Amino acid sequence: MQISDNEVKHIAKLARLNLSEEEMGSYKKNLEEILEFADTINHVNTDNINETIGINENYNVFRKDEINQEESDKEALLANAPSQDEGMFRIPKVIN
Repeated sequence: MQISDNEVKHIAKLARLNLSEEEMGSYKKNLEEILEFADTINHVNTDNINETIGINENYNVFRKDEINQEESDKEALLANAPSQDEGMFRIPKVIN
């Protein structure tokens, strides 16, 4: 598929690219190759192909969200804090 110089300039402007004349030719060639590939994909016969979401049947397996009191030792966690106040992490102010 052929692209005009004006179309390349317009695309470059939208992408906020300052292209030299040499770069314009290179970008034009690359865009034409991309559009030719997309056109090839558009003409592939998919009549006898089933829809798929992925290439395999795997899915996410999540564990049940449960509170485990044995794992949370507040004092041990706070021991790692560079600064603490009233049993909580103290961090630098981030909002004025």
